[in-house]
Amino acid sequence: MAQRVTFRRRNPYNTKSNKIKVVKTPGGILRAQHVKKQASRPKCGDCGIALPGVAALRPRQYATVSKTHKTVSRVYGGSRCSNCVKERIVRAFLIEEQKIVKKVVKEQTEAAKKAEKKGSKK
Repeated sequence: MAQRVTFRRRNPYNTKSNKIKVVKTPGGILRAQHVKKQASRPKCGDCGIALPGVAALRPRQYATVSKTHKTVSRVYGGSRCSNCVKERIVRAFLIEEQKIVKKVVKEQTEAAKKAEKKGSKK
């Protein structure tokens, strides 16, 4: 007859945090070994892909791990992926360029209006 394994000492319900694995001891007895939850990979805040180079740990374990496991040495490292960072940089550059172009066009129109006024007075 098969030996049964029951929850012991801990929570007696089959919840997500109370999963067990049945393990056979060297004495031939089946025991319940509690299994920790699987850690999800940290995701990019913009596009949602898993961040390469950042350790996949349970939230509390990030406190005990060194900084090199939590970030990558780049702007927004450990928060955004490289493609999203590149997009942000390009977008910021283009917005600045747009502002400069707008300013130049405005100055040219004002100069043209002044020249028109001087030409109409004579």
